[in-house]
Amino acid sequence: MSASGTARAVAVAVPAPLYTAFDYEVPAGWAPRPGMRVQVPFGRRSAVGVVLEEPREVPLAERRLRPLAQLLDDAPLLTAEVLELARWCAAYYQHPVGESVATCLPGPLRGGAPAALATRRAWQLTPAGAAALAQIPPRARAQRALIERLAAGPAEELPEALAATARIAMARGWVERTELEDAPVAAADPASAPSLTPEQADALAQLRKGDGFQVDVLDGVTGSGKTELYLQRAADVVAAGGQVLVLAPEIGLTPQLAGRFAQRFGARVERYHSAMAEGERAQAWLRARAGRCAVVVGTRSAVFVPFARLGLVVVDEEHDTSFKQQEGLRYSARDVAVMRARRLGVPVILGSATPSLETLANVQAQRYRHVRLTRRVHTIAPPAIRLLDLRGQRLKEGLSAPLLQAIGRHLGAGGQALLFINRRGFAPVLLCHDCGWQMPCPNCDARMTLHRARARMVCHHCAAQAPVPVKCGACASGVLVPVGQGTERIEEALHAEFPGKRIERFDSDRIRRRGELERLLDDIRSGDVHVLVGTQMLAKGHDFAGLSLVGILNVDQALYGADFRALERMGQLVTQVSGRAGRGTQPGEVLLQTHEPQHPALHELLRAGYGAFCDTLLAQRRTLGLPPFGHLALLRADAPSAAQAQAFLADARRALPGAQGFSALGPVPAPMERLGGRFRAQLLLRSASRSLLQRTLSAAVPGLDALPSARAVRWSVDVDPADLF
Repeated sequence: MSASGTARAVAVAVPAPLYTAFDYEVPAGWAPRPGMRVQVPFGRRSAVGVVLEEPREVPLAERRLRPLAQLLDDAPLLTAEVLELARWCAAYYQHPVGESVATCLPGPLRGGAPAALATRRAWQLTPAGAAALAQIPPRARAQRALIERLAAGPAEELPEALAATARIAMARGWVERTELEDAPVAAADPASAPSLTPEQADALAQLRKGDGFQVDVLDGVTGSGKTELYLQRAADVVAAGGQVLVLAPEIGLTPQLAGRFAQRFGARVERYHSAMAEGERAQAWLRARAGRCAVVVGTRSAVFVPFARLGLVVVDEEHDTSFKQQEGLRYSARDVAVMRARRLGVPVILGSATPSLETLANVQAQRYRHVRLTRRVHTIAPPAIRLLDLRGQRLKEGLSAPLLQAIGRHLGAGGQALLFINRRGFAPVLLCHDCGWQMPCPNCDARMTLHRARARMVCHHCAAQAPVPVKCGACASGVLVPVGQGTERIEEALHAEFPGKRIERFDSDRIRRRGELERLLDDIRSGDVHVLVGTQMLAKGHDFAGLSLVGILNVDQALYGADFRALERMGQLVTQVSGRAGRGTQPGEVLLQTHEPQHPALHELLRAGYGAFCDTLLAQRRTLGLPPFGHLALLRADAPSAAQAQAFLADARRALPGAQGFSALGPVPAPMERLGGRFRAQLLLRSASRSLLQRTLSAAVPGLDALPSARAVRWSVDVDPADLF
């Protein structure tokens, strides 16, 4: 406190669901700076926050500010660039700034752990050890093996058999523990780069044009070599001293993508995703920040990783909805990546065989540059796609005779087959044959799915589980029939049809343990797996050279949906899954089972291709004022009763400032009203102007917690929602 009645204060972002930062007094002699973590008293607890601004003089109020409790960093941990990006996200996505800033930190650092890079310790031979080799008798095999091993260079790890010997040798002065320095960030190995096709070379030349911020949409058919162009542009940036961020939509795609970059850039490629141990993620984060890696390959949270010299951002499969966070800070990693690159003045590559309508609209408006790859790298023709009309056919567990014959034909020729069905479990419904009862979820407006391998009924919405019933819950009949197909049922049917062949299921139920995904992918690539049954985990990105047949078992499921994006996603799904076939030396074949062979959207997609299909959808969206030609936000609420959720949203609607060009639709029950035992409702906000929508939200959202009806509900706002579910 100064003599003039002022105090030094600093604004701190505290992770709490409150739309403000909090001022704390700075103790004498302390020098907090923006981006530093601080321990602060917060209510009755202690919290770790991040300083947002430089300290400032404030007049003393009647109630004095609480002082900072501890400075956790000697220097800013969050770079100024990432801190400002987090504040932009808080403003754009209408989210509390403290939670937005906390999203940028890996778990241990968010909790206050020291931001220290782990040292790399190694066993090293001393001069005395080198001299001792000549005196060690031949019978002392372990000692000789240890000295000979370390004579070749330091070793971070030793075989278990030599570990005890190393401790004895250290006592004798023969070996010592030393800290290894990081190798310099590696440039790409030019010898490992394949020759480009003429089309790839032309596309690379386009990607290299211009300096500074530029968004390039690398629109390439599956198998056209987009990843090789990512690698070559990354090599340009790393050779100039920069670093590269590569985003993949799902954890399952990171091993293949990171492996490709590691082949080219060596050990200085880091992964960053939620399946890693928290300590590993924190170390990868710190190494990128310190400039000790060339490339970070990660999922959506990697968009907030700080870099010392970020020079290129790549978003692979940019159309994928997995880039949209569905809880907490509901950000789009693709859109945040573009904003981050724009602020830094560095290029972005958005890659996909099926670009989103938002991205294609930006191409049409000439905000993004369109770079096309229309041919596969291998000269083999694209896969032939054929519709299988299921009407009137007898099916074996959902599999038609022509599809089974095709599988046998491809397996006989040495190929592999992939069957796509986007349903986990054995059957989506367990039906009473006598009265029609279907086992409901006790918490949701949904049916329980039969998982026969686990002998459980599971809700795929709230994860509730129950034993498989032996009697009907309504009439006590014992005749319960599984209806419909899931991945388990298809897998079982294929085992019966193709005995002796290895059939593998590829879904989140099958892949649970760490390392299992990588092992299964290796087995597929080696040809040990003959038939794959998978969900959308297999729909994109994977490159299996031996895969010659793809069967989509129920394309009709993708044709209809309550969301206005249903047809766009159907087109992406069919195109992406079809693209898995024929990427090696064998011709590819794609079979689509359907009861709707005359559906106009399906016919246009197969006849005219994805680009023309999207042109039609864009024209429809423009007419209806839907994204990307209009802008949406969804205000959601859930409560113990439907009336409470609806009442809050009705009050929220009245709190919204009226403006021409802005409309609010609802409140209405969510498409699945009851989820997890709570009732959900939503209010859809629309405007043709993004800035008007933002101004309206900014004026209303921070005050919604003060509404009396807010006490009974949990609510959230979702700007640019990926779905309306």
